[in-house]
Amino acid sequence: MNRSPAGLRLIAIMEASKGTIALLISLGLHELMGQNLQQLAEKLINHLHLNPASYYPGHLLQALADINNTKLIIVTIAALLYSFIRFVEAYGLWHQYRWTEWLALVSSVVYLPFELYELYQKVTLLSSLLLMINTLVVVYLATVLNKART
Repeated sequence: MNRSPAGLRLIAIMEASKGTIALLISLGLHELMGQNLQQLAEKLINHLHLNPASYYPGHLLQALADINNTKLIIVTIAALLYSFIRFVEAYGLWHQYRWTEWLALVSSVVYLPFELYELYQKVTLLSSLLLMINTLVVVYLATVLNKART
C-alpha cells in the first residue's frame, strides 16, 4: 500500500483537536449544571457593559431562559460521544487503520452539504475556508482509499 502517513497524521491531528474541543465543551457544560445560566449571563453582560435589552444580549438571555439541566445533560453526553468518536478516528488514522480512513471519509462527506448551505446563505471567510479544508480532506482520503484498493 502506498499511503502517506504524513497526510493521514495531519488529518488525525485535526480530528484529535476536534475531540479535545468537544471534550472541553462537555466539561464546561458539566460545570454549569445546577446553576442559573440566565443569571450568569446577566452578570457577564453587565460586566462587559452591554445593554441586556439590545439584540444579541437579549436573544442570549431568552435562549438561556429555556435551558434546563436535562437539556444540558443531553448536550453534554452528545459532546462526550462526539469527542470519543473523534479520538478513536484520530488514533486509527495515526496508525493507518483502513476502517478509520473510511470512517473519516464518511464523516467528512456528511458535513459537505451543510457547509455548502452555509456558504449559500452567506459567503464568509470562515465558511469558505471550512468548505475548502473539508473538500481537500475528502479528496485526499478518497485518493488514499482508492490507491489501497488497487
